[in-house]
Amino acid sequence: MNAADTAFVMISAALVLLMTPGLAIFYGGLTRPKNVLSTMMHSFFLMGLASIIWLIYGYSLAFGPDVGGFVGNLAHFMGHGVGTEVKEGLTIPHCVFFAFQGMFVIITPALISGAFAERMRFGPFIIFTALWITFVYAPVCHWIWGGGWLAKLGILDFAGGLVVHLNCGVAALVAALVVGKRKGYGHRSFIPHNLTLTLLGIGLLWFGWFGFNAGSRLAADGVAGNAFIVTHMAAATGSLTWVFAEWILRGKPTTLGLASGAVAGLGSITPACGYVGLEASLVIGGIAGVICYMAVLAKDKLGYDDSLDVVGIHGVGGVWGTFCTGLFASKLINADGGNGLFFGDAHQLLVQIIGILAVLIYSAVITAVLLYAIKAVSGLRVTAEEEELGVDTSAHGEVGYNL
Repeated sequence: MNAADTAFVMISAALVLLMTPGLAIFYGGLTRPKNVLSTMMHSFFLMGLASIIWLIYGYSLAFGPDVGGFVGNLAHFMGHGVGTEVKEGLTIPHCVFFAFQGMFVIITPALISGAFAERMRFGPFIIFTALWITFVYAPVCHWIWGGGWLAKLGILDFAGGLVVHLNCGVAALVAALVVGKRKGYGHRSFIPHNLTLTLLGIGLLWFGWFGFNAGSRLAADGVAGNAFIVTHMAAATGSLTWVFAEWILRGKPTTLGLASGAVAGLGSITPACGYVGLEASLVIGGIAGVICYMAVLAKDKLGYDDSLDVVGIHGVGGVWGTFCTGLFASKLINADGGNGLFFGDAHQLLVQIIGILAVLIYSAVITAVLLYAIKAVSGLRVTAEEEELGVDTSAHGEVGYNL
């Protein structure tokens, strides 16, 4: 065991956990005042629900001994074997690895909740997220990080471009389609009620993302340091290119564009951060700011109501970043990784594309099955009257602002 690595990963885990309240604040500011608490409730509730699932069986399905390349077995049921001993192949205790990975399983379904904000019933939300963690997140995590079939194929996903961002982005698109549009969508203006909250949220997310990305090295070394700085540069570049793009197209630079561009840059650099250098981070983050903005603009033309732009930012960003990993990855940055197309290995790009398609198809199909099953049994969304009143009051009997 290495004490410095252990301390670094524990701090990183705390930073990743901080991202979930940051996400709640970010999302809460983007909704209407009558739905701010219900939107934030999704993220905070998952800090409890996802953690318990992770302990009981989620971690075992994701990181237990491999079963057919698809999922782990239940060797770690109820945390069995997860103690203070050093995790095999690492320099940190098994329990610290368990904790760090457990923070990812909290924020991933929390990200999905932005797609159906302001209209999904709380009970079906709980059932859906519990099932989604079990049947989508855990298997995909095992494929890539737990020694599954994509890992054996040589996939590169340093901190979650596929496991987190594309996975949640695809699920968000399916959820937006199955749950349906908000009442009045296309006829009313759905304006964020408190962009001050949103800016505070992006500040917390940007800060926490250093633990998300650099911590994924699981050691305090040069690769972690590289992941730290390229993460920052991609976020900085993404925030600027989104602002300039909307300034050109809409005539005004906005704080919402700044925040959204930063998230686009952060999400896009996530799979690549441990494998690419500073120059690549500027390209990945800069182009992400533009293409994610265009994806958000295309939402209305495509006719789906993704309330908080999960698909356009996280889904598209996850695809872009994973693809770019196959272009810019270099063993000069990380000897444990691979070389991308620009460093002489076209095969790595092919593997990245296979990973994108596999996660996209699997997440879409299983998410649709889960949502349609819940819809058939209990329904998914609040009534028209409850939606008009606001989900804060109708579902939780509270209001965000008692003025």
